[in-house]
Amino acid sequence: MLKLSPTWPFNPAKVPFFYGWIIWIFSTLGYLFSIPGQTMGMAVFTDAFIDTLGMSRTELSMAYLFGTVGSSLFLTRAGKLYDIHGGRIMITLSSLVLGLMVLFLSFVDVMADLLGGGAFVLMLIGYFGVRFSGQGVLTSCSRNVLLHWFVKRRGLVTGIRGIFVSFGFSIAPLLIAWLMLSVGWRGALWSMAALVGIGFCILALVFIRDKPESIGLLPDGEQPLPGDKASSIAVEHKNKSLAQARRDPVFWIYSASLGMHALFGTALTFHVVSIFEEAGRSKTEAFGYFLPSAVFSTVMNLFASWLIDQHRLKPFLISMLVLFLLGAYGLLNLDTAWGFWLLAAGFGAGGGLWGVISNLAYIRLYGPLNLGAISGLNTSLTVFLSAVGPAAFSLALDFSGDYQLVIKVCIAALVLLLLTAMLVKQDELAESAY
Repeated sequence: MLKLSPTWPFNPAKVPFFYGWIIWIFSTLGYLFSIPGQTMGMAVFTDAFIDTLGMSRTELSMAYLFGTVGSSLFLTRAGKLYDIHGGRIMITLSSLVLGLMVLFLSFVDVMADLLGGGAFVLMLIGYFGVRFSGQGVLTSCSRNVLLHWFVKRRGLVTGIRGIFVSFGFSIAPLLIAWLMLSVGWRGALWSMAALVGIGFCILALVFIRDKPESIGLLPDGEQPLPGDKASSIAVEHKNKSLAQARRDPVFWIYSASLGMHALFGTALTFHVVSIFEEAGRSKTEAFGYFLPSAVFSTVMNLFASWLIDQHRLKPFLISMLVLFLLGAYGLLNLDTAWGFWLLAAGFGAGGGLWGVISNLAYIRLYGPLNLGAISGLNTSLTVFLSAVGPAAFSLALDFSGDYQLVIKVCIAALVLLLLTAMLVKQDELAESAY
């Protein structure tokens, strides 16, 4: 077991405020620094990779598919390592690996020239590395580490984080595109590798702590009172194992619903220029979609976070699926003004709910003891579906000449999930304010 003293290089219990807010900052930064491993971080480089390596769009999509699917096979194990080693070690190591893999991608063309080919395999390896360390481990660990520090205000605190994350994710393609124009695609990758692999890696090692109990504190910054047995530390007293979660149909309903966002949203982000061009819209309009979507996502995230600590998850899950359906219908009619705004509102607001639900679902349903393993299984499914999305849309374009059929298949899957979510009973372990 890899452990560092929680008082090295300083004792967080000595700071004049609740240290959970420092953890909140680094949990948020962990999400944002995972962008090089997220689809919106990689999608901006799609055309540059195609032009530089001489690969077709479908070949690159398949490399992305196999690399991402491969990474998903190891994420449940990574979640178990989180339960053993804690967030401080896992966030530090995943940041370092992500930086190294982004650096690897910046030299794929050079390595392919030296080897006399093999660009597909090299891109597969690079995609595997950034998806596993970034979208997988760094994102999951950054989410989980904050959940131990807050209980009564968990929904609100994670929701506020979600506002910054949603906005950051939404404007990331614009910022990365600007960086590419300034220093080129290779220089942009170098900059991202240095920021996450050196800068954030060192800061995470110094400032992150796993749990408040390790430094003599209680969640939510509460002060223990003599004879007080109603502390928030006792709010969650039941836990379920990974095996129990696997046998629970509710786990699969939530995982499939959250995964559909990954499938649909990743495909849209990865092929955003092509999808908008098919609808007769420009590249500028394609990247411009992310801003209104971010506004809708931020507003919904804030509203849902304010409510969710007093309510059960099921209504939020149903609302999220309805919004995704509206966004998908807008995507079918992207050539119209109302279609564009329905897409932005549906996927944006639905994404805001996705952020709230993905934060709270598994700790509420199964408790904190095996959170890493259970959420790791969900992350592996989410990453797997995020790989399927771009490839499915690319193959649909090759075989049918447009994206309409694959969008309709996604709509059918969303309808099925919505009906199932409405009918199946859901029990939550956490004794929260609702």
